[in-house]
Amino acid sequence: MTTVVLADDEALLRKAMAALLPLEGEITVLAEAHDGESAGDATQRHPPDVLVVDLERPGVDGLGAVARIRAELPGQVILMLTRHARPGVLRKALKLGVQGFVSKAADPSHIATVIKTLHGGKRWVDPDVSALAVVDDCPLTDREVDVLRVTSEGYSVADIAARLHLAEGTVRNYLSNAMQKTQTRTRHEAARYAREHDWL
Repeated sequence: MTTVVLADDEALLRKAMAALLPLEGEITVLAEAHDGESAGDATQRHPPDVLVVDLERPGVDGLGAVARIRAELPGQVILMLTRHARPGVLRKALKLGVQGFVSKAADPSHIATVIKTLHGGKRWVDPDVSALAVVDDCPLTDREVDVLRVTSEGYSVADIAARLHLAEGTVRNYLSNAMQKTQTRTRHEAARYAREHDWL
């Protein structure tokens, strides 16, 4: 029997997976989480064999949630689901120790197979995900991507600095660099440009 915790902000998808995964074999869903913070709490309270976490989410995104969980439970096996693998994100996820990467559009039977594969100590990256991730035309650094991602959520420079544990001047420098690289006039335009090019 393989135990999982499901973390996805889309309630319909999360509930569907919770219902379908046990039908695909010996999988038990221990808990569900609707955001990054509750994902960490649920994983602490009900340590699963595999944590299944959504990459795109409001507030703390999937990578942020994984970084927190990794700090508290370094051995936790993690499968990340994504709607579109943005260039550079796969490498970042692998650096954080994510063992599996699967498209959200995958059939539940495929997701169940990958969960069992990861529980068996192996890694898995869907071919379509890895193909997209290899094409990295993003000129932005990881930190520039971080500040633009938080900018796109509507936060001020002071809030971005606090959330990313950076000095406000450092945040302004990253935003200025990102605006130059995207040839935009404002940080919000730069964030929009980066999102449209799948760099965030």
